Amino acid sequence: MIKDYLPVLLQIVVAVGFAGSALLFSVILGRSARRNPTKDSPYECGMLPEEGSSPRFAIKFYLIAMLFILFDLEVVFMYPWAVIFRDQLASHGTTILWSMLSFVSILTVGYVYALKKDVLNWKN
Repeated sequence: MIKDYLPVLLQIVVAVGFAGSALLFSVILGRSARRNPTKDSPYECGMLPEEGSSPRFAIKFYLIAMLFILFDLEVVFMYPWAVIFRDQLASHGTTILWSMLSFVSILTVGYVYALKKDVLNWKN
């Protein structure tokens, strides 16, 4: 059984060895460069870098993005389920239907919670 995992272990050792040697060479070769304020300043197309920070985004933007990802992933899980539903219905009975209904009900609770908290309202 251990012989089956030997190629995977060898690949992990090679990957870790390569990453470690690349980092080591980067540190060794990076120390030889002389640092000064001009080299340490960011380069922006030949123009002087602008002072100040980037503009802040409202938290609503991130909440909408996370909700989109959540409900987008729901479709990713539902599509394969819908493809195999008819074939699995004969072997598993209604268990496959109830499992997806429980999944959708949990997501519905999350959606109703987001609506109650007024997360989807952009005007606030």
